[in-house]
Amino acid sequence: MRIIGVTGGVGAGKSTVLEMLKQEFGAELLVADEIGKRLMEPDGACFRPVAELFGREILTETGGLDRKKIAELVFQDRDRLTALNQIIHPAVRAEIEKRLSDLERDGKETAVIESAILLEAGYEEICGEIWYIYADCETRIRRLEASRGYSRKKCLEVMSNQLPEEAFREKATAVIDNSGDAARTKEQIATLMAL
Repeated sequence: MRIIGVTGGVGAGKSTVLEMLKQEFGAELLVADEIGKRLMEPDGACFRPVAELFGREILTETGGLDRKKIAELVFQDRDRLTALNQIIHPAVRAEIEKRLSDLERDGKETAVIESAILLEAGYEEICGEIWYIYADCETRIRRLEASRGYSRKKCLEVMSNQLPEEAFREKATAVIDNSGDAARTKEQIATLMAL
């Protein structure tokens, strides 16, 4: 089974590339953020450890985890962010590896793992290819302002907490420039999928 890791900075358009891979090429998607969200639900493997780490202050009225409040807390406290990552990332990795085994057993041809921290989390060990989704800084800022309502300052803060472009390019087996229109991005994906 072909396993492609997709990564890139916030606002680069990873979701657009994933949707194209799924719709045009039938790829099975394993999105780390979505898996992490599921694992933090009340019946998920990470719920109790995260609740114990942060205490009652991060519980919603319905007993779930207030992910927005958690994000605010970890944005201000690197130690808590590290502790949260030590809970979430191993559980997400284990779930991804389980799903990859299931997909391979089911005869699927292509699986795509997407994570903004694909490289930091060591996923290149299980990916045959690493695709870096690139978009220039101004394009990323415009996208984040439009999609998330971020200020320019907030965009730059979030972007500064991610790996620099050189680190992505160094590990990537392919770079997709997603600064332009969708047709251009789709052409680049089609070329890579034909390899």
